[in-house]
Amino acid sequence: MTAVAGRISADQAALARHLLLQMLRVRRLEEKCVELYSEAKIRGFLHVYIGEEAVAAGVLDNLQGEDAVIATYRERGHALLRGVPAGAILAEMYGHVQGCCRGRGGSMHLFDAGTRFFGGNAIVAGGLPLAVGLALADKMAGRSRVTVCFFGEGAVAEGEFHESLNLAALWQLPVLFCCENNLYAMGTALGRSESQTDIALKAAGYELAAWAVDGMDVLVVHEAARRAVDAVRSGAGPHFLELRTYRFRAHSMFDPERYREKAEVAHWLERDPITLLRNALGDADQLAEAQWTELQREADAEVAAAVEFAEAGTPEPVEELTRFVYSERGPQ
Repeated sequence: MTAVAGRISADQAALARHLLLQMLRVRRLEEKCVELYSEAKIRGFLHVYIGEEAVAAGVLDNLQGEDAVIATYRERGHALLRGVPAGAILAEMYGHVQGCCRGRGGSMHLFDAGTRFFGGNAIVAGGLPLAVGLALADKMAGRSRVTVCFFGEGAVAEGEFHESLNLAALWQLPVLFCCENNLYAMGTALGRSESQTDIALKAAGYELAAWAVDGMDVLVVHEAARRAVDAVRSGAGPHFLELRTYRFRAHSMFDPERYREKAEVAHWLERDPITLLRNALGDADQLAEAQWTELQREADAEVAAAVEFAEAGTPEPVEELTRFVYSERGPQ
């Protein structure tokens, strides 16, 4: 049953409300980042995830604590839903030492070993070989883990994409590749860079189990990811999901966005994953107005506390700027 095409049953309602909150948490954090960036409180590049929340929420809800996650430079939502505290994410955006990378990574390089969130990667397709390496290590050690790798459709044009899928299939590695296809690699439409725009079909050419998913319907994403994660964990080899989604904002805060028609954006805005699920729950009498208000209050409170934590932080002392250039070893 999907949030778009069918009625949500009472049995599905608890999961649907949980996923609605997860998407709302990401949306509120992203909206706050846009606000803080406009106030020059955070600087550098900022790539906003608004519109794509169903992907991260639907996939990550199926993982276990020992699984690994690798994402792209549009990764705050993934980090948050993987368990990285919102305060540590925002402090990192501020460049403060209380950030998850001591303020050294910034927006595009979030990393948290404690939650096995291994980035954040500013290089297009740069995370795919890392995912293959993590999955290979798990297979060699006999661990029952899954590595999930998120990347955009622009990565399909890179050699690492083909090399990584080939090795993952050849070695039957426990990795799930999740292509967040938002139709534009920066300002280049998919059809202008790829002769074959069916990305799941490309992946299938490497003998991976692969299928396309409506990335704006979080319940559909959740079910597809559950099937894929369970299969990978059971030893069925690498799997591939092409999650067809759309970013509602420009590529980055520097992007004048002259490559998309306003009518196209307006069309996709009608498929806002949060609105779709909220309406579906309401139509099924599974989301009272008071419940919706409480979900918003919870998300807003988390973000407000994160801002307070980040603004109370401090930059790293100048005398420590060369620290971590070399690894720190304890007594031998």
